[in-house]
Amino acid sequence: MNSSRRQFLARSAVAGAAVVAGGTLAASSPTAALATVGTTRITALTGVTVIDVATGHRAKHQTVLISGDRIIAVGRHLPVPRGATELDLTGKFVIPGLADMHVHSLGDEHVSPPLYLANGLTTVREMAAPDPVVYDWRDRIDAGTLLGPRMVVAGQIIDGDPTLWDPNLLHVLVVNDEAGARAAVRQVKAEGADFVKVYSRLGPTAYRAILDEARRNGLTVHGHGPDQVSIQQVSNGGQRSIEHIHALALSVSSREAEVRRMQRAITIKTGDYNGWFRQVHPIEWIAANSFSRSRAADVFGLLRRNRTRVTPTLTMHNVLDRPDYTGLDPATAKYLSPDSIGTYQYVLENLYSANRPPEEVARQQQMWEYRQRFVRELFAHDVPILAGTDTGTPWMVPGFALHQELELLVGAGVTPRQALHAATIEPARFLGMSDDLGSVAPRKIADLVVLDADPLTDIRNTRKIHTVVTRGRVISPEARRRMLAGVEAAVQAPPAGPALAAGGCCGGH
Repeated sequence: MNSSRRQFLARSAVAGAAVVAGGTLAASSPTAALATVGTTRITALTGVTVIDVATGHRAKHQTVLISGDRIIAVGRHLPVPRGATELDLTGKFVIPGLADMHVHSLGDEHVSPPLYLANGLTTVREMAAPDPVVYDWRDRIDAGTLLGPRMVVAGQIIDGDPTLWDPNLLHVLVVNDEAGARAAVRQVKAEGADFVKVYSRLGPTAYRAILDEARRNGLTVHGHGPDQVSIQQVSNGGQRSIEHIHALALSVSSREAEVRRMQRAITIKTGDYNGWFRQVHPIEWIAANSFSRSRAADVFGLLRRNRTRVTPTLTMHNVLDRPDYTGLDPATAKYLSPDSIGTYQYVLENLYSANRPPEEVARQQQMWEYRQRFVRELFAHDVPILAGTDTGTPWMVPGFALHQELELLVGAGVTPRQALHAATIEPARFLGMSDDLGSVAPRKIADLVVLDADPLTDIRNTRKIHTVVTRGRVISPEARRRMLAGVEAAVQAPPAGPALAAGGCCGGH
């Protein structure tokens, strides 16, 4: 690769997105289109089967009435008020809007936001914001001047010294003492962060200071389990979510003391992510082969009691555990620029696969099987799970990746309802928005996905999207097609301006 990741991202192109108000295509410009939204007071979705994700109940022949951004009524054969816009959706299935709780957006406002919405994602948790444009997206979406999913945004990643990240790839806040840790928390708050993102190489002193300073500043802490901090300390310390499976696996090993010593002994130079992965591999291998059900019951029970969420990101692990993986679906590849595909190839070859002998690659592929079993155990112990992809990892296309994550969760042995729960109800609870999100019910925000087939029968049916409703705004099938066509044109067009780098080049972040 002849340019840095930032230079690659700066060449990403832009294009218009299609927006619909009340089921009618409004305009190609998001800002202009949104000015027309709201001219129809009530929208009625008629003839639908409403799925209750909490119970798995299917309520047939329902009418969903929407006024403004809220659902005002749901019932069997409700009368449609005079003057309402009625959308006859007989035979369709309605679920709550989906959430991807671990993304790193790419492109500009005409790339990732429309891809999310076109895939039924009405909420995303942005896990790193090194560029203030992400805050701008969030605020404009909330103000109604940009069409996109609800965004909850982390500040810059806070990592220890030396950090795993090459500064040419991603700028992070590097701290090595209490004072620096507290200053970093205050900085991300001042920059507009909704929460603090912690990373793998933080030392115990800095980590404890981050937790304390975040509480003082009214922020929560999400992110990795640091190498030098136990999962029990992470959960009891108040970190609200643990991303990925790396750190968790060590905590449920019968040889935990040994693997923890090995983890603490890891040494790297700044930006040597490959070196970290290669040193972590034999530690994970020991842990995977010494899984202890009794320790799992203790640790997972603690996570359950503390309501510490886990975001397994199986989509990310599926790529990184299989260095020969080439899971780029031709149907979605057209939404990635040629530079993006080239960068993904470079990252896999140089960050993950480099210096790995064949026997290590073979063991890493077996780790993928272990992670699937591990996720089954998390669900079996009722650990609260968030569906998240780590979009930005090689071969992932924003929005489409979440459907793969749901399929991988079901492939790991959970039910379609449990997978949907992790993408709807649990995110709403985690964000403190259960009164507004997570179900199709009166007084809830009208974030909905209309499907052509039942996702409880086959989770792959979440891909069969007919219509999306975001905060009461209806994206019709035709508008959805135009949105996707706009992204396809954007990623192939000559550059029209700077693009966003939100930390999404590499997995496990």
